[in-house]
Amino acid sequence: MAIRIFRHYWQLPLALLALAEFIVLCSIPVLVRLFLVPDSAAALAATVSWTWPSALAFALSMLLGMVAMGLHNSRQRSRLLGLTGRAALGTLGGAVLFAILSRLFANLEMEQRVLLWSLPLVVVACTLLRVFFDWWVDDNLFKRRVLVYGAGRMAGTIATLRRRSDRRGFAVVGYFSAEGDAEGEIPSDQKVNATDLSLFCADAQIDEIVVAMDDRRRRFPMDQLLECRLDGIDIVDVVTFLERETGKVRLDVLNPSWMIFSEGFRRGRINATFERLFDVVASFLLLLVTLPFMVLTAIAIKLEDGLRASLFYGQERVGQYGKNFRVLKFRSMREDAERDGKAQWAQKNDSRVTKVGSFIRKTRIDELPQILNVLRGEMSFVGPRPERPEFVARLNERIPFYRERHTIKPGITGWAQLCYPYGSSEQDALEKLQYDLFYVKNHSLLFYLAVLVQTVEVIIMRKGSR
Repeated sequence: MAIRIFRHYWQLPLALLALAEFIVLCSIPVLVRLFLVPDSAAALAATVSWTWPSALAFALSMLLGMVAMGLHNSRQRSRLLGLTGRAALGTLGGAVLFAILSRLFANLEMEQRVLLWSLPLVVVACTLLRVFFDWWVDDNLFKRRVLVYGAGRMAGTIATLRRRSDRRGFAVVGYFSAEGDAEGEIPSDQKVNATDLSLFCADAQIDEIVVAMDDRRRRFPMDQLLECRLDGIDIVDVVTFLERETGKVRLDVLNPSWMIFSEGFRRGRINATFERLFDVVASFLLLLVTLPFMVLTAIAIKLEDGLRASLFYGQERVGQYGKNFRVLKFRSMREDAERDGKAQWAQKNDSRVTKVGSFIRKTRIDELPQILNVLRGEMSFVGPRPERPEFVARLNERIPFYRERHTIKPGITGWAQLCYPYGSSEQDALEKLQYDLFYVKNHSLLFYLAVLVQTVEVIIMRKGSR
């Protein structure tokens, strides 16, 4: 079951996990302080005045650390050891953030011994919460009971969902055949044999009907669906359903009318102003923090390729509204990487990548000069990755709705980078476009910040780098 908050979908079990984790994280430093102070009455009195600001800041810092390490991602598949490692890294990051906050605000200070005792308890508590969550969420307690109205090709897009994360929010009760549906897509044992749709939904306790007819021009069941809607059953089309459950806009079922009439694709001035302000402030801060790494990278490139070798690689990319700009990167390939002048996709174990280039690609250091593109307003921190004009021209012809990804600024990171590995082909471009369209449609400041925080996991775990 997914809920929509601030124009973004959140899986209800994950939202409940975050709430439970926040309560536990608030409680840990309080209980530790009560345990460490011998006089329980005095400890309780002292704790009341100390608890709220420090405990809340501590819990928020730790929660942000867990989010950054992907522990609130529905696609997280780590086992016990992996969960513990991520929880430890998240706790470390949260501790650094809390230390910064406590320096900035005196009323957030926490005794050193309380903090040191609390940190390992955070790792244990967050790991155990997720073990319990994985066991608990496997049942159908939070799943919506779904009836699919259709049993053809469109309905098959639901039946073929294989990832556990994509099926976590619903359970299909059956498929109701409609006139004009393609044959052979849905097994006969999964089809519903009923004449009265409303009566069947009441008997089967259906929560939602997904309209997935191959041809809606043939006897669209307006009266039956209206009766079900008045009975309190949600009615949703297959495109919106798949968008909600998978976190992407499926191109194989998408039509222009859905994009015209659906919610989203908004461009608020207030949201754009705050996002631009954040881009500028964060760019200056990031430049200060990463300047030593950039200097060391420049020295390493010169040592490997010689003093006359170029440090940066400026490449033409397509930006917002199709305007071209030059994206800046540290050079990670040989200077003659494209000696024939033809644009090429980067491949796995690409022989053109230098030794220094291999390291800075995996650690994403090669992307740091793009901070200057952000300052110039050509890019944002979050958005679809900019592609080369040669690729864009070809992809515009072969992939429907590819132009729509250019309605917002390209980004250093993006929703597609979190959900899909490195792309190096037209098929990869198509898959990533589905995530890019989801971000474009549901673009908001909260979604922007959520992607930015979760990018920490991509960098640390070296996901999708080549």
